[in-house]
Amino acid sequence: MMWSQTLTSDGKRPAAVAGQFYPRDPRELRMDIRRYLREAGTFEGSGPKAVIAPHAGYMYSGPIAGSVYARVAASREPIRRVVLLGPSHYAAFRGLGASSASAFLTPLGEVEVDREGNALARRLPGVATRDDAHREEHSLEVQLPFLQETLPQFTIVPLLVGDATAEEVALVLEALWGGKETLVVVSSDLSHYHAYDRARALDQEAAAAIEALEAHRLGQEQACGCRPIRGLLVAARRRGLKCATVDLRNSGDTAGRRDRVVGYGGFIFLEEL
Repeated sequence: MMWSQTLTSDGKRPAAVAGQFYPRDPRELRMDIRRYLREAGTFEGSGPKAVIAPHAGYMYSGPIAGSVYARVAASREPIRRVVLLGPSHYAAFRGLGASSASAFLTPLGEVEVDREGNALARRLPGVATRDDAHREEHSLEVQLPFLQETLPQFTIVPLLVGDATAEEVALVLEALWGGKETLVVVSSDLSHYHAYDRARALDQEAAAAIEALEAHRLGQEQACGCRPIRGLLVAARRRGLKCATVDLRNSGDTAGRRDRVVGYGGFIFLEEL
């Protein structure tokens, strides 16, 4: 992976995986995302308070992400802030890693960091500024173009989750929970590099645990983002949310071979089902 600078001269986090995980050309990127959303169908009713969406290359996980964001797009409530959590793949650290960037850049433009929410997060126990961890991380970045195409105007509170307990993550989510103007997005793939049938079994187990809001049943083998997911499950249980699986596929279903696949799940959390 090519190394990029941590922040631009004006304090923005540049796109690290444009041209790798998703198209660099804005027109092509918009066309891809709109196709994924269109193929997911149209929906009505209350929008989700929180979602879990995959973060692989779009050719592999884009259709599953589209199934999630089509539900976000259908929300009747104006979402103005997104609390965005994902696992840290390239930097090991304790707790959660915030960013000092004023905005995150993608080929579709810039996404402003919510100053008030970000400042609050950085004051919480277990949260530290980790621009080094954000520099090459894709788990948050790949969600941004979908959000940019789905929401008319929003800010983000971007947080990478390192070695953190479910309770530590839940504490941060509770502090940033807000009302209907705030959407929580957790970025995670499911099982990694198993044969197709084994992956399907593991992913079904993970989906059952997530739907039941049972954080203790979810481990690293079932989801690379198990730590942020477990924190969301703890917070969702306390808040009385209900979870539904909206898509469950793997790379063998979308664009890859079936002897070594990665699992993807789309989940929505509703205050009322």
